[in-house]
Order: sequence, then structure tokens, then C-alpha cells
Amino acid sequence: MKIKGLHHMSAITADAKKNLDFYTNILGMRLVKKTVNQDSPSMYHLFYADEKGNPGTDVTFFEIPRAGKTYEGTNSISATSLRVPNDQALEYWKSRFEEFHVLYEDIREQAGRLVLPFQDFEGQRLLLISDEHNTGVAGGVPWSQSPVPSEYGIIGLGPSRFTVQNVDETTALLTDILGFKEKDRYVSETKGQPNIIIYETGEGGTGAEIHLEHRADLPKERPGRGSVHHIALRVEDEEELNEFIHKLNDNGIPNSQYVDRYYFHSVYLKDPNGLTIEIATDGPGFDTDEELEHLGESLALPPFLENRREEIESRLEPL
Repeated sequence: MKIKGLHHMSAITADAKKNLDFYTNILGMRLVKKTVNQDSPSMYHLFYADEKGNPGTDVTFFEIPRAGKTYEGTNSISATSLRVPNDQALEYWKSRFEEFHVLYEDIREQAGRLVLPFQDFEGQRLLLISDEHNTGVAGGVPWSQSPVPSEYGIIGLGPSRFTVQNVDETTALLTDILGFKEKDRYVSETKGQPNIIIYETGEGGTGAEIHLEHRADLPKERPGRGSVHHIALRVEDEEELNEFIHKLNDNGIPNSQYVDRYYFHSVYLKDPNGLTIEIATDGPGFDTDEELEHLGESLALPPFLENRREEIESRLEPL
């Protein structure tokens, strides 16, 4: 029973059209699934990933048009990183961000790797991380039709940062229940704060890390547009997922029980600091209901929503 690494990240946008433009035309990711929030089908759920939508490469967004401003703070998933092949790619991205007027910070070193922090148009906290010296979980393959040259393209989801008030309880969840192990520590960018702890799982590397930051000096984050809703972790199949569900139940950890998301199967749980964590299977995959070469071109609905297609489409503004 093993968490293989990161599966996907899901965040909030107030503008699906601008979101689509940023993540496909500027970041060069592929829209691999245009669907709806299965729990609230009046809102879009957009999935961006590598050429095939491989698990571990997905960044997803729920559109909530009236979502307010995010007030940053603790008890949050405070940063999401995206993997690029090497250090040289960061120089390319720095020039690209200049061209497209994307807010970014200087390239810097973080735990032996180079990173390039930046924000999307809603203040989503992101950073590109170089895989120059990475070992561990393999990255994906950039889409051949991306506006970004493949040698610099985004190849997957990198370390996610958890910022919490009660670090001991989150540590216990990560290590005792989910099987992560402490790998390293690095100095916080905020003076006077404790070192940030790197936890890894599976084969390790940039595709299998959570970075844990302890911040008792901040108010709790008030989420809105530009905030992260949840992070999902990978398991191989339903058998492994069900074993984790049993483990959560045996340890009294509140969870959603088994959820069929059609493209993968999941369980959702709450971290003691209120963060939402999903455990998701690698399959069946995004080509379950669309041919690989046509992923994301039409509105895809899981079978249980198909009989409501006309109603759902009437409520969505075409992208």
C-alpha cells in the first residue's frame, strides 16, 4: 500500500476563459478535459496536463464566477510547483514571462534545485522547478502542439507546499497514515520562521514531495479566486485505494469513502489543519470517453450526468 506521488492539484478561478488562455497559450499546457464539477455541474472543471493527461501532470480549476479575493494565510496549500526539464528552461520562461507581462520573481535555489516563482492573472501562487538533477518519479511529455518548445515545456506537477499552524498533527497524517518520510529541510523565505520540511513518498523526487511550512504568526487563509482547493495523491488502482480507505476508517480519520470520478476513483479526507487531500487512482484516464487526439475539444460529462447535458450546457458560457 503506497502513495506513488502527486496526482493533481485543483484550484479556483473566477474566469474560465482567461484561465484557459493563461494555462494553454502562455504556459503551453494541454486542455485534456473540459467538464463540470460533478458535485455542482453548473460550474466548469478544466483539466490541463501533458500530452495524454498522465497522472501527476494535471492542474485543474473549478470556475466560480463570483469568487472573491484570496486573503493569504496559514492552513492553506500555499504554493504549487510545475516541473520543467532543466535549469536552462527557467531562463526561457523568465523571458516568456517578460513577453506576456506575467508577475515573477528572480530564479533562486531551493533545497538544491533552481525555482522560478510566478503568479497567474488571479494571483495563484506558482513556481517552476528544474528537474536538472532530479531522480525519482518520471515527468510527462509536453504536448506536441503547444506554443512552448518541447525542450522547455512543463512536464508535470511538482512539490506542493502546505502552510499550517499545527505542524505536528499534519506531520503525523503524512508519515503515520500516508507513508511519507522526511527527506530534507531548507530555510524559509520569511526571516525568523522555522525551516521548511520536505516529505517524500514512492520513488521520491519532484513528483512525489510535499513541503511542510509551520506558520503560527499568520491568520488563517480566506480562500477565493487564485487559491488551491485540494491536492490529490496517486495510488496504483482501486485495490490500493480501498486499502487506504480501510486505514483511514480504522484510524478514525473522517473521509468521503469511495467516490467514482469516472476518469479516476478517489477518497477525500481533511488534514487536521483543514486542508483537503484526495487520494486518486491512476486510471481509467481521460481517454475513457474521448479519443486521445481530441481530448478537451468538447464538453465531456460522466455517464450519470449525460441525461442532463442540455440543461448543463445551457448554464455554461461557451469557452
